[in-house]
Amino acid sequence: MREPDIFDFCIIGGGIVGAATAYSIQKAHPELRILLLEKEDRPAPHQTGHNSGVIHSGIYYRPGTYKAKNCVAGKDMLIAFAKEHGVKHDVCGKIIVATDPRELPQMDKVFANGKANGLNDIEFIGPERISEIEPHCTGIKGIWVPYTGIIDYVGATAKMLEVVKGINPGSEVRFNEKVFSFHDEAELKCLRTEKGTYKARHAVFCSGLQSDRMAMQDGLSLDMRIVGFRGDYYELAEHAKGKVRNLIYPVPNPEFPFLGVHFTRMTDGSVECGPNAVFTFKREGYGKTDFNLRDTAEALAFQGTWKLFFKHWRFGLDEYRRAFSKRLFLHTLQRLVPSLVMDDLVPGRAGVRAMALGSDGETIDDFRIEQRGNALHVLNAPSPAATASLSIGEEIRRMAMERFGQNPM
Repeated sequence: MREPDIFDFCIIGGGIVGAATAYSIQKAHPELRILLLEKEDRPAPHQTGHNSGVIHSGIYYRPGTYKAKNCVAGKDMLIAFAKEHGVKHDVCGKIIVATDPRELPQMDKVFANGKANGLNDIEFIGPERISEIEPHCTGIKGIWVPYTGIIDYVGATAKMLEVVKGINPGSEVRFNEKVFSFHDEAELKCLRTEKGTYKARHAVFCSGLQSDRMAMQDGLSLDMRIVGFRGDYYELAEHAKGKVRNLIYPVPNPEFPFLGVHFTRMTDGSVECGPNAVFTFKREGYGKTDFNLRDTAEALAFQGTWKLFFKHWRFGLDEYRRAFSKRLFLHTLQRLVPSLVMDDLVPGRAGVRAMALGSDGETIDDFRIEQRGNALHVLNAPSPAATASLSIGEEIRRMAMERFGQNPM
């Protein structure tokens, strides 16, 4: 018989991956009691709530990777969930635009990846078709991606947690509960917060920007660290919103581990421009001057950070200059939409991306989940983790059932 104060699963982290994990387990096993702990006062407070709001198609990712498979499957699952539960979204499509002939070989590789990942309806388009889709955008060649969309990720996260509690009233979602210590006790995971101690038969850590710290605290030996990169956005002013209809992306630079500055029409009608990507001196710092001594010291003490810096120092310098210069930011945006002027841009929000780095300075590009005892740790869930969240949640559920038993109670 189940003890009333012992949960079957505790999920640590209330971002969309944590919420999707709780949702997937609860939907498949309605009898299980799930506890989700989130240190902030709301769902999706960090990476999920500060991302670009894009439902990614899967066009960029190397075929056969965990990331590619989960993105392609996850987008369909996410769209179906949004339709079923009334989450704001729009599968509006996007264009990837080349403005320089030197970008064309990379564009061909992106297109080939998309086809290999099952995106059969993507197509190359020329300057006239680019102008039909986005009248203010200019380019020499493009890719039309009809699968891409936009969504309210905070709303989706909240709805997943709502469904969990609706399936099993014995499951709980607790905010303002930061897990500061945990240990194993008689085959249970005991987790302490400032408000109390909780026990669970199994735990899943979906702690995003803190994932490496939580894993090491649980006794895992890691060859990687999380290093934060802040992305700053501008928005188009009210009078300039008409210059972008939906989504416009550049051809990604294969030598730089980010997609580049792009335009996104959000579900509330605003149009975001960005982000750039700069090293942040605080993992959860969204201001340009935010600083945390521990975060900075740990990042700079890790040899992989310096190897990344040395490898990409030219890009990094350009990104920092753009972070503090609206004119340089505008110049980058004008490559895609030449008619933009300074008055068209107003300061927007910022987000922080948890980049998993190996000691060799290479980014760990794929999803990474590891087990220790009765716990699973989501160590790396890079973009498109939000798009792929429900697929990732299903993968975690399957892993839990396989490793902890088909009926882990």
